[in-house]
Amino acid sequence: MPSYLQLLLLILPVFGVMGVGVVLRRINWLTEAADESLLRLVVNVLYPCIIFENVYANPALREPGNLGWAPLVGFGTMAAGIGVGYYAARALGFTVGTGLRTFAFSAGIYNYAYITVPVVEALFGRETLGVLFVHNVGCEVAIWVVGVLVLSGQNLRTGWRKALSPPVWALMISVGVNLSGLGPLVPTVVMTVVHALAVCAIPFGLMLSGATLAEHLFRKPADLVDLRTTLGSVGLRLGVMTLLLLLLARYGPFSADLRHVILVQSVMPAGFLPLVLVKHYGGHPLVAVQVVLATVVVGLLAIPFWLRFGLAWVG
Repeated sequence: MPSYLQLLLLILPVFGVMGVGVVLRRINWLTEAADESLLRLVVNVLYPCIIFENVYANPALREPGNLGWAPLVGFGTMAAGIGVGYYAARALGFTVGTGLRTFAFSAGIYNYAYITVPVVEALFGRETLGVLFVHNVGCEVAIWVVGVLVLSGQNLRTGWRKALSPPVWALMISVGVNLSGLGPLVPTVVMTVVHALAVCAIPFGLMLSGATLAEHLFRKPADLVDLRTTLGSVGLRLGVMTLLLLLLARYGPFSADLRHVILVQSVMPAGFLPLVLVKHYGGHPLVAVQVVLATVVVGLLAIPFWLRFGLAWVG
């Protein structure tokens, strides 16, 4: 069983790379003008490569249970988080027009990729990492269908179109290659290129997330902490939802790989995607920043504790 210090040292580099992004934005080496092109690079090229590398020859993804349950769990846990967040926001006194939808969306979405990927790989290895990517397809669908509907009231058709993104296509192709047994036939030169791009995905994504957060860190620091939003989001994301997901990991009818994915996802802070989407869909960006910042700062110390507890309890 890893100690608290070992687990803390495991996640510190992840937050350290985010810190590099904050510094780069502060000194204007990673400018706001570059954000859109970098985001497209990460989402449309680098992330599909890391998915393909970890799925195309993964024996854990030849188990029907992993292929069936993983995306359903991803969709269900993300949608449930947004739903619980909505009612928690109402209980906290938020109303439509003062951040109710933004709080529900931001606190309900956990960080299912940039922080989760290195933690899952370090603790459980590449087979479990492949199950994580299948699980994350359900998360993507929940964000674009349930999340965007809650945030903006857009129709289902728009959400489903956005859910069919390059990472989802990459997953479908790599699962097909894996199930057909064609993995060994993929040329080495192709996988060398894929690997070179894949190793850039998480560092680039983390630096971009840090840069996005930095826009708000240095403008009005006093506005970054709001007692209601800060305590509410930490209690929901790193308290209530963590316990619910740990119960699911222990008692759900899942493989060991999927249990471990749920375990790691249960301890994650709020995701960074709301920082972009809330602004795009006319929400309250400051509320989203307060939620993300509070859960990330508290998560730095809470994640190792919850991981250690979860590893002992879930197995």
